[in-house]
Amino acid sequence: MIIPWQDIAPETLTNLIEQFILREGTDYGEVEISLSDKVAYVRRQLQTGDAVIVFSELHESVDIKLRNQM
Repeated sequence: MIIPWQDIAPETLTNLIEQFILREGTDYGEVEISLSDKVAYVRRQLQTGDAVIVFSELHESVDIKLRNQM
């Protein structure tokens, strides 16, 4: 089930995005990107519709997925 990001309280949305980013692991690029910049990037993806928030009733979990991966 896709959950509209607008329906999530701002603080909860930020926490959800941070947890998603931290699950991804460590950056191995030449330039380290701050957590706040990563959060802003994911938030923009949600706002443009490139990413969506997905709730799994079966697993009772929430995840962020790229729309083209759905």
